[in-house]
Amino acid sequence: MQLFLHLKWFFRRYWYTYALAMLMLLLVGIINMAIPKFIGEAVDQLLATKQQSATEAYLIGLALGGFAVYLLRYGWRRMLFGTSYKLGNFLRQRFYTRLTKQGQAFYNAHSTGDLMARATNDIDAVEVAAGEGILSGFDGILTFFLVLIMMFVFIDWRLAALAVLPFPIMAVAFYRVSKRIHSQFKDSLDKFSALNQQTQQAMTGIRMIKSMGREHIEAEQFNGIAQQAAHSTYQVQRSEALFGPIIQLSLGAALLIVLLAGGWQIHSGNLSVGQLTSFTLYLSELIWPMFAFGWLMNIIQRGNAAIERLDELLNLPDTIADLGQQQSQGYQLQVQQLQFHYPATQQANLNGINLQLEENQTLGIAGATGAGKSTLVQLLMRYWEADVGEISLSGVPIQQLPLARLRAMYAYVPQDSFLFSSSIIENIRMGRTDASDDEVYEAARLAAIHDDILQFPDAYHTLVGERGVTLSGGQRQRVSIARALISKAPILILDDALSAVDVETEQTIIQHLRQRQQQTLLIISHRLSALEQADEIIVLSHGEICERGSHQQLIEHDGWYARMAAYQQMEQALESVAYAS
Repeated sequence: MQLFLHLKWFFRRYWYTYALAMLMLLLVGIINMAIPKFIGEAVDQLLATKQQSATEAYLIGLALGGFAVYLLRYGWRRMLFGTSYKLGNFLRQRFYTRLTKQGQAFYNAHSTGDLMARATNDIDAVEVAAGEGILSGFDGILTFFLVLIMMFVFIDWRLAALAVLPFPIMAVAFYRVSKRIHSQFKDSLDKFSALNQQTQQAMTGIRMIKSMGREHIEAEQFNGIAQQAAHSTYQVQRSEALFGPIIQLSLGAALLIVLLAGGWQIHSGNLSVGQLTSFTLYLSELIWPMFAFGWLMNIIQRGNAAIERLDELLNLPDTIADLGQQQSQGYQLQVQQLQFHYPATQQANLNGINLQLEENQTLGIAGATGAGKSTLVQLLMRYWEADVGEISLSGVPIQQLPLARLRAMYAYVPQDSFLFSSSIIENIRMGRTDASDDEVYEAARLAAIHDDILQFPDAYHTLVGERGVTLSGGQRQRVSIARALISKAPILILDDALSAVDVETEQTIIQHLRQRQQQTLLIISHRLSALEQADEIIVLSHGEICERGSHQQLIEHDGWYARMAAYQQMEQALESVAYAS
């Protein structure tokens, strides 16, 4: 019942459809209860008169009752199962909404495969409980009590009392089996999540697996996880299989008692053959309630296990609280005494960061790998919350801005550019869905990818494959840049997004971006040539700003930036000589 209490909000919303479905089930139950009584009376009348014509009215009544049951069953199925499908849709929408509101910390702790399993198998189990569970519970209980009323009131209460003797034993057995199914099905869902995750990783990294010759190793790992999942599912099925024998043994014992006691009563003249026929037919009607109770306990335990896993995520607070109500009047960026460390570490990843970037200026960010460059820009967009310090836009702390409004002010291009499995033009237009074709072409020209696109057989309508697999690394980066440019966000962040293009293409893109007068530009790059035109450059080391100034100022200062610039110039010169020779 815990599952139904958990879903009471849904039952209250659709009480009328459930009420109508239950009314139809009630009518079906009443008609079904009348049929054995008519058959018993028909048998007694046939034995008494020996005339077939005496039973014609009963036969017509049975035919009409059967047709009415057919129509009513069709009606309650549409009502009941149609409503339960709505529950599945609501849960999936709520689940997806929760995922979109979570920050990086959430996704660091939850794998993609596990989230996909909860969005499919777990919600399916809850949906089945809201449909077939209601059916099994209401119809089973209704039929059970109607049958008992007919047996106790209209036939023989003593025979009925003897017939129900095995049922308490059956109820105890049902309870013990259902308890076992709850834990086993939860384990089965966990194993399926692990299997889903392994499959997702294998499909995503299939090229790497093949290039490293790990097919056999990965296959063995997958087979091991698949065997665990299969064994866990087998345990559930084995427990579920116990319901059938329990029901058959209980009803078999009840039927044996009825035949022995009923035969004795017929011999004593206290019961007619027709009454015993009706009684055995009513007893056979108990087959469905017994199976319904078993099925009910089964799917309720499945639903309970699934809703527990869903609640673990649905009830998690947002990793980034969206409580802001103010609106920023500009996009001047200011960072004061910023300090941050990731949840899994004790050492500060950023410490004492101070900077101010005026509107439409360019900021370059350099530093060694792991210095905190990507962390800094993710804090600007509130992918993480700073431990200490303040980030503001035109004097408004970013915590006071609605998240949607804040994120809309940034166009972010990470180094690992992600493309959707659609055409190039659709990927670019995702930056602004109402953009015209000409605006898409212009964004592609600014990103220096327009000419490359025209070389494809289908040009802008070329499908890029999953995660843009059909494009080169540089092409994916430039399509991502075009997608960011078309959004017209006031702040553009390139997080090492030019690492896969050559120096000439990089300079072309940077020059195009510098010509845009109404956009602030933040460029993170290991290739320092991309930062030369920045209004200010900061160099991070171990989470702190160790150098800052213009390109020329940093070159004149004998620091990390000057040494790295000299090294890269020498490396580029050697490559040019090697290429020329």
